[in-house]
Amino acid sequence: MAQPEWAVEVEHLVRRFGPVEAVADVSFQVRRGEIFGFLGPNGAGKSTTIKILATLLRATSGRALLAGFDVATQPTQVRRSIGIVFQDHSLDDRLTAWENLYFHALLYGVGRDEFTDRAQALLAMVDLLDRRDDVVRTFSGGMRRRLEIARGLLHAPAVLFLDEPTVGLDPQTRSAIWQHVRRLRDERGVTVFMTTHYMDEADHCDRIAVIDHGRIVALGTPDELRRQVGSEAVLVGAPDAARLAAEVAERYGVAARATGPGEARIEVADAAAFLPRLAADFAGRLESLRVHRPTLDDVFLHLTGREIRDEEASPLDAMRRRVMGRRRA
Repeated sequence: MAQPEWAVEVEHLVRRFGPVEAVADVSFQVRRGEIFGFLGPNGAGKSTTIKILATLLRATSGRALLAGFDVATQPTQVRRSIGIVFQDHSLDDRLTAWENLYFHALLYGVGRDEFTDRAQALLAMVDLLDRRDDVVRTFSGGMRRRLEIARGLLHAPAVLFLDEPTVGLDPQTRSAIWQHVRRLRDERGVTVFMTTHYMDEADHCDRIAVIDHGRIVALGTPDELRRQVGSEAVLVGAPDAARLAAEVAERYGVAARATGPGEARIEVADAAAFLPRLAADFAGRLESLRVHRPTLDDVFLHLTGREIRDEEASPLDAMRRRVMGRRRA
């Protein structure tokens, strides 16, 4: 049977919890073999969407296909096609790394010989082969996360879900996790669907869907999203920043403003071409020059009018969590 063109297809997906619409008419597609990112603040609907795709929640309406299987009508086939690494650790810390993998193999019907070969290869891939017989409670947070990734891949899924995979990890460990994720795509052809509210992590994705209040507000590659912001910025250090900004705006017909007593911000289409002209025309008045290119933080601010940050939940987010908690109870 031919492999479907898309690893994930979502059409007009909606999920309500009483009066709260956690996922609001979401549609998107994920290509096979790509790293696809769901970027948004806490409570935006990222985890709810993953739970629907993983058959852990039923959608209120809409349709979703995963590896060609319908999430609502073919849940068994979907579950065999996915691996999941949740935000919260789910390993048995009283067992060894090897025992955790073996228990997972039993659940998914992976044969003994096949298990041995796969487990050794996966532990080697995540740099834990030398710790295979150590009890998991002795592992660091980063080691546990790497073991969870290995476990999620043990039954050779078509799609690996990573739900905020590096929350609480230090920058060095986060970087190591991403090296492993890229290897999954490049060497094994695994489709990776991950959620994050870290802007620097989203830059690792092939494509990103920006989600806010349950709705997708943009979708594209990181560079495509940055181009939505438009201009680059030249940040100029000058003692007469306000006066200089006014003169720059008048001379070049660009947006310029003082952002502080000693700095001006100039919006231009091509900073590299603009800098030599600025330096020549205002020689002696400039103390410093630097270029600020649009970041994904700028993209989110441009799309929503606010910054993305890990902050205390809003009243709506708190209601979502209370409702979801009662449903799980």
